[in-house]
Amino acid sequence: MPQKKEQLTREDVRRYTVNLWKIIIGFIAFGIIVIFSIGLGLFGKLPSFRDLENPKSNLASDVISDDGVVLGSYFVQNRSNVRYDQISPNVINALISTEDVRFYSHSGIDFKRTFTIIFYNLVGRKQGASTITQQLALNLFQEEGRAHNYLKRVIQKLQEWIIAIKLERNYTKEEIITMYLNTVDFGSYNSFGIKSAAQTYFNTTPEHLSPEQAALLIGMLKGPSFYSPTRNPERALARRNTVLDNMRKAGYLTDQESSEYQEKPLGLNFRPISHNEGYAAYFRSVLKRDIQKIFEDQNIKKADGTPYDLDRDGLKIYTSINSKMQQYAEAAQRDYIKVLQVQFNKLWRNRNPFVGEAAALLEQGMKRSDRYKVLKEEGLSDEEIKKNFNTRTKMAVFTWKGNIDTTMTPMDSIKYYKLILRNAMMSMEPQTGYIRAWVGGINFEHFKYDQVKMGARQVGSTAKPFTYAAAINNGYSPCYQAPNEPINIDGWAPRSDNTVPGGYITLKTALARSQNWVTAYMMKQVGPTAVATLTKKMGITTDVPAYPSICLGTFDATLYDMVGAYSVFANHGLWTEPIYLLRIEDKNGNVLYERRPKVVEALNPQTAYVMTDMLKGVVQQGTGVRLRYKYKLTNPIGGKTGTTQRNSDGWFIGITPQLVTGVWTGAEDRAIHFTSTNQGEGANSALPVFALYMQKVYADKSLNYSKGDFEPPSGGLKITIDCNAYTKSTAPDSAAVTNSTTPQQQPAPSPAEAR
Repeated sequence: MPQKKEQLTREDVRRYTVNLWKIIIGFIAFGIIVIFSIGLGLFGKLPSFRDLENPKSNLASDVISDDGVVLGSYFVQNRSNVRYDQISPNVINALISTEDVRFYSHSGIDFKRTFTIIFYNLVGRKQGASTITQQLALNLFQEEGRAHNYLKRVIQKLQEWIIAIKLERNYTKEEIITMYLNTVDFGSYNSFGIKSAAQTYFNTTPEHLSPEQAALLIGMLKGPSFYSPTRNPERALARRNTVLDNMRKAGYLTDQESSEYQEKPLGLNFRPISHNEGYAAYFRSVLKRDIQKIFEDQNIKKADGTPYDLDRDGLKIYTSINSKMQQYAEAAQRDYIKVLQVQFNKLWRNRNPFVGEAAALLEQGMKRSDRYKVLKEEGLSDEEIKKNFNTRTKMAVFTWKGNIDTTMTPMDSIKYYKLILRNAMMSMEPQTGYIRAWVGGINFEHFKYDQVKMGARQVGSTAKPFTYAAAINNGYSPCYQAPNEPINIDGWAPRSDNTVPGGYITLKTALARSQNWVTAYMMKQVGPTAVATLTKKMGITTDVPAYPSICLGTFDATLYDMVGAYSVFANHGLWTEPIYLLRIEDKNGNVLYERRPKVVEALNPQTAYVMTDMLKGVVQQGTGVRLRYKYKLTNPIGGKTGTTQRNSDGWFIGITPQLVTGVWTGAEDRAIHFTSTNQGEGANSALPVFALYMQKVYADKSLNYSKGDFEPPSGGLKITIDCNAYTKSTAPDSAAVTNSTTPQQQPAPSPAEAR
């Protein structure tokens, strides 16, 4: 009996053994079939060789200045790639010692670690088994992220294995670790990739990360929110120290170094990044729309026929903007406009600006607001909406000292913002057409509308040089004496404030002192058609009707066009198209688009040089003289101030041989304006921004802008510009004119003499 029992046991053992091996072999066969099926794509498409060579990722497109500085980026995820040699060894060491200590010895899958982790998970100690290569596979090719369903996660894990092996076959270890660090998520501040993380948390670049900084960032990868140094600093510190200890165990740090680094604080230099961050936010907004239109109009597409996406395709956009000059322009605006705002507020203190035609601005502002649109969509009546707009609520408002949290009614906030002065500035090189600085407004976060190229405003007296240029073109001399007296042209009779006495004055003095009657007189001599035609030829793209009043700037134009037009004077009569987009490259460095400026001969060189001399007179003895006595800019500078009716718009456009710069100041609506010409004129509301900017430009010797004079035309000047040559008096032109009463007392050259 016992022998029979022993025999049965042996048979059972053999049978059980056979069955066990069948099960094991079955599982292995099943696994092979599953893996083979996954490899064939039956459980979801796997990346092709081409996909592996060109992995998809949401790469930010960088806007790069002429001097190589990234002005800002377009992104869905703020991700920019760096090369392996641009990453500190501290980052590499921290990553490998913490995430994949056998990274350099495995081929994508660390089986020893995998089976160890399976055992740990079976006994209830959950740990991750993915190698760096597997994590890269998940980041690059699993768009839906890590699956939560167990069965799907198993399939996904097997897909990761296959992709990881393919990645190892196609890329070096250095390339894999670089791709990984370029794709990982470092938290909820638009920080994707090591470059963005280094900038966001430490305001540095990846190559300069110290061991403790690298350990902090690598430690975040286990849980970017859970170990966030801004939200959970204690957890982040503990996790950082764990990574430092891992670096010690792996031999990358000594015991002493690890201890010293663990004693250090987090040391954050936190700079969260958004689309509004960086320089030239208004410029980048306009640029993005331009690029999208260029791609559409010229049918520029990727190799697979799909359109480029600026937020995802990692383009390199090279511009003419100089980062230093952009900083100087933004600083000049900030330094002066906040002072001017105080002046403006004092004028309206205890007064209601929203009367008369301005009364309608409040309702217009209400109906244009996002709040109104939302309430309307919710079905509220006009009365209910008005009640909402007159109910106090918490909000953050713009001030020149920074955003402040306050409580006010939405209607009061409309009143508040209507009284905020706006300002715009553009600076370009007249010979190349390159725009070096572009400030489209005072704060892009609160005021999105670009006032350089998108917004046209009445130009006022900055239009006068076009009339005088037409006159010089028609043979008039800058020393021609015109009657400075009331004039009527087909029923139009302009006013003239601050009229220079004396009856007759030279054109040079008339422009310097911005005399309306003489300007209108010259309009009558040459005709509005000639002036309108020349104005358009000089680059003004808005409507310039051939009416006599255009000589005083009653038409609207953009700052972009006006600066381009004034560049004709400084560039020997050539209009060079203002450009800012130079080149676009894809993420691999292939050139997609290049731009060269158009050049048009708008004036003959003789006329252009005469106009530079007349514009210099504005600064030497006219409405722009405070550039010399207040701001000490005594080098050759020409310019023209402009002030529109009721002081709604203030302008100044200044020219030097190498730079033409325009400034505009005004409120959002023309009905809101200065009540005093002394404060609202362009000499006070716009010129100081130009002055502060030029001071900074000249102080920076690395920019190499000289203080030299304008060069005369080739072959010499054939028009007399020294008006004293026509008189026996050696007194300055303005004094001689003041003492004259008739053209006979101060002989004026005829138009023929100027030819």
